[in-house]
Amino acid sequence: METKDWYAETAAYLSACISGNPETAVILGSGLGALADHIEEATVIPYHEIPHFVRSTASGHKGNFICGKLGGKTILAMQGRFHYYEGYTMEQVTFPIRVMKLLGVKNLLVSNAAGGINTSFKVGDLMIIRDHINMMPNPLIGPNKEAFGTRFPDMTRAYDREMIRLMETIASEKNIPLKKGVYVGLTGPSYETPAEYAFYGKVGGDAIGMSTVPEVIVARHCGIRVFGMSVITNEGYHFADDFVNDANDVIEAADRAAQKMTVLFASLIDRL
Repeated sequence: METKDWYAETAAYLSACISGNPETAVILGSGLGALADHIEEATVIPYHEIPHFVRSTASGHKGNFICGKLGGKTILAMQGRFHYYEGYTMEQVTFPIRVMKLLGVKNLLVSNAAGGINTSFKVGDLMIIRDHINMMPNPLIGPNKEAFGTRFPDMTRAYDREMIRLMETIASEKNIPLKKGVYVGLTGPSYETPAEYAFYGKVGGDAIGMSTVPEVIVARHCGIRVFGMSVITNEGYHFADDFVNDANDVIEAADRAAQKMTVLFASLIDRL
């Protein structure tokens, strides 16, 4: 069976499980799955029950596909994502995005836990992603899926400027401080060396992580608008003698920021 039929099969399965016509989807990164607890009237479908979905093996990713209400609107949410470092192909990593497109999704909100490169960033800061630097294999390599988009999609506005302006307004109204910067996407799973943090800072990066970029590229290829936000979970520019990157610390820092992100995402969804 060709994968183009897999997308249709998966979309048909999910369509039979959910109600409403969700136009917005949210992908919740490491430690941010708690946002899903605020989704009302939720239908929760574990990934392992969904045809052609792989499983999320990363820490802090519960592995559920959810349909319910947030911000007064019906949405879809992925409680955990797939990563290239888990051994999946880029098509498997981004498979849910094209399924969302078939389900009628027009807006995608992506979140992640990221290391801070910008020296003004502190643990717990929220950063609007205004652009990215992709250091992973491009998920569009290979035969183009014409049914979803053009061979050479434009990426000059990968992150929707209208949604960024709207989020800045919302944050100001709610007195929640936000940073804004460039996210660097690497394959992982090893954390970056001090020299790598310094290098990516010098070439324009503000935060660094192991996800998100492939999803954004495929979403834009599909014509889906994207808003992205990172939770800064460590200060990658400050290496004390006892500093180590630790996955549990990352998840704990993301957990502490999840409530603020829930307020902001719900408000953004309400205004889309």
